[in-house]
Amino acid sequence: MADISLSGTPHSVDSIQASYMAQVQRRRLYGGLTLLIFVVLMVSGFNIADDRNAGSFWEGLHQIGDYPADVVSEAWEKRADLPALIVKFFPALVETINIAAVSTLIGAMGGLFLSLLGTRGLAKWPRLIPVFRRISDVMRAVPEIVIALVLIFVLGGGPVPAMIAIAIHTAGALGKMFSEVAENADLKPVEGLASTGASWSQRMLLGVLPQVAPNYVSYTLLRFEVNIRASAILGFVGAGGLGYELRNAMAWGPGRFDEAAAIFILLFGTIVFFDQVSSRYRNRLTEGQAQ
Repeated sequence: MADISLSGTPHSVDSIQASYMAQVQRRRLYGGLTLLIFVVLMVSGFNIADDRNAGSFWEGLHQIGDYPADVVSEAWEKRADLPALIVKFFPALVETINIAAVSTLIGAMGGLFLSLLGTRGLAKWPRLIPVFRRISDVMRAVPEIVIALVLIFVLGGGPVPAMIAIAIHTAGALGKMFSEVAENADLKPVEGLASTGASWSQRMLLGVLPQVAPNYVSYTLLRFEVNIRASAILGFVGAGGLGYELRNAMAWGPGRFDEAAAIFILLFGTIVFFDQVSSRYRNRLTEGQAQ
């Protein structure tokens, strides 16, 4: 019996190796075909877009740096006015930060409920887990600017449509990330609370949230950074804040480029500041370090 098993071993090893190499070759073939299809689609799509744009891409490529150069040169000529312009647009910056903060808070609360209701082992209604997950998918699949355009048509311009749009997208995005964290939570505290007759909300509050709170807060801070940029972008479609002022300054063209430069400075400084602050607190929460 030992001789039979030993004599059959090289054959089985060779067959396994041959099967593995065949799989590797198929994977390489599929990868190469996928890359080829991607390149063909990109080239053909670019040619179609260039034709619809009257072939002006290559003609205007050498002018790509003209606009930034004009902004910088005019801002440098009027550099003495920059401090006053920064003070002038500071209220718009506060409005942008308020939009991001309120939308992040509302979105985080929505994401919390979606995550707990859509996580296996924690959901109050297990049969509805796919429903809550699809709701989360839809909420984060639609871009904020699309939601904001619809809300501006209904509610008019201002910060409220931007806040609602960002909150909806934030709830979907955080719901997905929160759910992934909650899936790794230890269920023993939940089972212990259930044995004492605790309600579902009590089990989540006392058994799950203490375990996942550091990661939840970390993801929320990260999303706050993203929402600051999103609120500035939504200003271009009339949603208020610093983006709205930037659109007006850029629309006037030469003569108001110094205002555009002041807004850029404010926006860049704000993003860098909150990025550093939130990164420090995220590291504290997740790793116990203040970097």
